[in-house]
Amino acid sequence: MTAPTKLLRLCSLLMALLFGYSASAQLDDPDWYLWLPLYACACIVNLANPTAPDGSLMRKMAKLALVLGLFLFFKVVVEDGKHGIAGFWSLDMRERVVREKFGSGLVVSSMFLHLQASSSPHPNRRVARFVEYGKGFEFVPFFFYPIVSLVSWRIMIRWI
Repeated sequence: MTAPTKLLRLCSLLMALLFGYSASAQLDDPDWYLWLPLYACACIVNLANPTAPDGSLMRKMAKLALVLGLFLFFKVVVEDGKHGIAGFWSLDMRERVVREKFGSGLVVSSMFLHLQASSSPHPNRRVARFVEYGKGFEFVPFFFYPIVSLVSWRIMIRWI
């Protein structure tokens, strides 16, 4: 792989900060033992340079986070479907299952893009640009979370 671009490095750093914060927020969660390793692995993988000589360890860690993220995503989807909590397409961040579905989905997409970026260079340059633009798409949570938090906060103030 060629050297990572500034966009890839910036997106990886921002996602590492988001996953690090998410890992720290899991300490009071009843099933922290599932979510803390997921977010911690995703944070470490995003902090690592994809072209580092010890890249095989990071690729294994990224694969582990990808598999764990997929497992937890499907666990939350099944739990939501079984109990009818919020619905698959719900964006109501006040519901735990929606937050967990969104978080595990972010980990899965980030690990997939990280694995694509750290793999051998693809002969088609358009595929390589897709990975960079995909990492750029990960900026969405930084705009989405504050808006949803603000709306949720205003709703909670009205209840008081």
